[in-house]
Amino acid sequence: MALPRPKAQKPLRPWWLLHAVVRVLAIPDLWATHFTFDKHRMDEAGKGPYLILMNHSSFIDLKIASRLFFPKTYGIVCTTDGLVGKSWLMRLLGCIPTQKFVNDLALIRGINHLIKTKKTSVLMYPEASYSFDGCATPLPAGLGRLLKQLDVPVITVITQGAFARDPLYNGLQLRKVRVHADVTCLFTKDDVRTLSAEELDNGLTDAFTFDNFAWQRDNKVTVAEPFRADGLHRILYKCPHCGTEGEMEGKGTHLTCHHCGKVYELDVYGQLQAVDGDARFTHIPDWYAWQRNKVREELLDGTYRLDTAVDIGMLVDHKAIYMVGNGQLTHTTEGFTLNGCDGALSYAQKPLASYGLYADYFWYEIGDVICIGNREALYYCFPKENVPVAKARLAAEELYKLKKPSR
Repeated sequence: MALPRPKAQKPLRPWWLLHAVVRVLAIPDLWATHFTFDKHRMDEAGKGPYLILMNHSSFIDLKIASRLFFPKTYGIVCTTDGLVGKSWLMRLLGCIPTQKFVNDLALIRGINHLIKTKKTSVLMYPEASYSFDGCATPLPAGLGRLLKQLDVPVITVITQGAFARDPLYNGLQLRKVRVHADVTCLFTKDDVRTLSAEELDNGLTDAFTFDNFAWQRDNKVTVAEPFRADGLHRILYKCPHCGTEGEMEGKGTHLTCHHCGKVYELDVYGQLQAVDGDARFTHIPDWYAWQRNKVREELLDGTYRLDTAVDIGMLVDHKAIYMVGNGQLTHTTEGFTLNGCDGALSYAQKPLASYGLYADYFWYEIGDVICIGNREALYYCFPKENVPVAKARLAAEELYKLKKPSR
């Protein structure tokens, strides 16, 4: 905590040469996925600059953007951990660093600077995190007000196939799936000026409404890899038959509850089939939504509690993730508390601090992680026990809804 914090810097105009390098490096993956795209209303968008909003499915997203907009350069809203060890390079790419799910006025100033002063487009992933269940994650409130302030056309990029190729739960194992993107001028400059902030928010919500597993099923997209269910328990952590948590295992093509013995097979179209008896759920997002409702019930009746030993990493600058020791992470209806490092660390975070939670699987190949924090520091908590980080994310989202005062 005594280390100096990075000084606020205005984002730089992106170097065209670096964007060209990214474009070249993207070619193998885009070829492997037979990448295609369609444009809609782009003749109404003008020459730019734009605010580009893209859904977040997997690491190929940045490569897709390099194909869609090259040779034009654009700034990129990225997380501060992405700058660790390569801050100078990321700044030359035009990156605007921010901390996920932390209020950040400096981010708004950075976007304004690139668009209005440098006349450069900005790419942002408004969901902030990869989708767990293949459906859109909540968007931050107030985006409509930001659009009106920026006063530029808004372009959306929505992908199909990027999630099926590399879902977050599957341990970075790539599948053979074709990838497509729809590039749309969602709002022209006149639209941004004439529509209300609420109407702009509603338009964004409609644009970011999708279901990747339904897309795979309805379009008969085949994922035949024998590892397609590996790690599926990371999102489907609760058995709908016996109600037990933490004893599900996704391995190979099957999802098994080791408590009651119920077994599902994940078929080549992304649907679940019961090996014996009836299937409680066949569609993964339905199972995930059921878990969300169960978490909400626990919050309402006061029984929800996460209490686990963790290894703690801290991010306070752009030099390193500092592994500072062990601790105990607790999450209740009162929010998060983190204590550790032999009493030297004590942090509390209220439920209204953020509308969401940064939770991730196999983060930088270290392990599943829950990240909390503020502008002073981020705390990366790696559970030592079999803890479903997806449940913590659901609980944080639902708790925010319950605690948020109505307006």
